[in-house]
Amino acid sequence: MCVCVCVCVCVYVCVCMYIHQQKYTKELLKKFKIEGAKPMKTPMHVSNPLSNDKASKPIDQMIYRCMIDSLLYMTASRPDIMYIVCLCAKFYSDPRESHLKAIKRILHYLVGITNQSMLYKKNQDFWLVRYYDVDYARYKVEQKSTSGGCHYIGRCLISWASKK
Repeated sequence: MCVCVCVCVCVYVCVCMYIHQQKYTKELLKKFKIEGAKPMKTPMHVSNPLSNDKASKPIDQMIYRCMIDSLLYMTASRPDIMYIVCLCAKFYSDPRESHLKAIKRILHYLVGITNQSMLYKKNQDFWLVRYYDVDYARYKVEQKSTSGGCHYIGRCLISWASKK
């Protein structure tokens, strides 16, 4: 699977670059039989946080790992799903039904936004801007902080990260 990069060059007017994974997203949705499903507006349910849910039934690790690996690959061009995919990856070794439900919600979110891309335009605004957010041990399972941030040059997102 590859990241599609389309370059549009208009002489003397602008230079822009689109980065997208439309084909990969459609193949992923087809692979997991989600392609015609109802799209979700957000990748994560805000009031239903993931946790070590020992009460729910364990699921097949191979399917869960395949879904997580596919979604981790997508985070290269999709910063909007990075946080929830990394959160779901924490349950890689012991996935439960609630974790699979969260993964399926991400896939349903992708149904509605398969055509989104990242656009990088040439402009004169060359400021480096950084934004960071830290939750200070809000995650109840391990009591560790999660921080995340993104870097912009002008109005173009150039990197993002999330770590525990």
